[in-house]
Amino acid sequence: MFLARTLSKMSSPNPLLRLEQRASEADQIIEYLKQQVQLLKEKAIVVAVAMPSSDNSVECISKPSPPKPSEPAASAFPAVAIQSPPPRDEGEQNKSEKKGGEKAEKNQAAPIQEEATVDVSRLDLRVGRIITAEKHPDADSLYVEQVDVGEASPRTVVSGLVKHIPLDQMQNRMAVLMCNLKPAKMRGVVSEAMVMCASSPDKVEILDPPSGAAPGDRVTFQGFPGEPDKELNPKKKVWVQIQPDLCTDGQCVATYKGAAFEVAGKGVCKAQSMSNSSIK
Repeated sequence: MFLARTLSKMSSPNPLLRLEQRASEADQIIEYLKQQVQLLKEKAIVVAVAMPSSDNSVECISKPSPPKPSEPAASAFPAVAIQSPPPRDEGEQNKSEKKGGEKAEKNQAAPIQEEATVDVSRLDLRVGRIITAEKHPDADSLYVEQVDVGEASPRTVVSGLVKHIPLDQMQNRMAVLMCNLKPAKMRGVVSEAMVMCASSPDKVEILDPPSGAAPGDRVTFQGFPGEPDKELNPKKKVWVQIQPDLCTDGQCVATYKGAAFEVAGKGVCKAQSMSNSSIK
């Protein structure tokens, strides 16, 4: 209505009066636009508050601007675009969960392996037969033996027994061997096992298996039922920890903490004459 009155007044012949009327009308229009801008701001605040506070993906594309006099004021609403995060690929999520589970299982399994009890059951002790023995070509104190320990082919074993056992007594004889030491080169020859002996500073005797024992028979210990390592890790020093508890008793029987070296159903392993002696 006030626009119609304004137009009628603008037809007045008095220029000064017409300018005053236009100034007054301009003030009214400005006041009207201020009211519309304030109304739009309040609506924008209401929209923002209604959205979840944790959603950081709301982006305002345009800001409210006052309408031009020739346009309806109600058309100037703020445009709001809501962006949702892209859905996570289900296969990728399963892979991530699987990897996390595998890592957790490995982390749980590692301490169990590290905390395995260190006792004589960790040693792979077997009955063996020394097929042949000869002196090491590059070491006067060493024998090189071919030993049957129940496998498809004999193992090569290097032993420092030249000063203690005559060569003829090394041929075709039974013995007890530790078969899971890490193979080691001794003066150019790789040794794949160790002959177990009762030992003192002055004397050494090869342990004898019980009568009737055969190459490959396992030597076991009552009270120590564990399985031997496939190969002893030198860094873990398993042999170093076990060896001090290996000795012959008063009857020359080989023992570990009082438990005899035993071949199931066939008897115990013994030294020929050395009692209460260390076993190496």
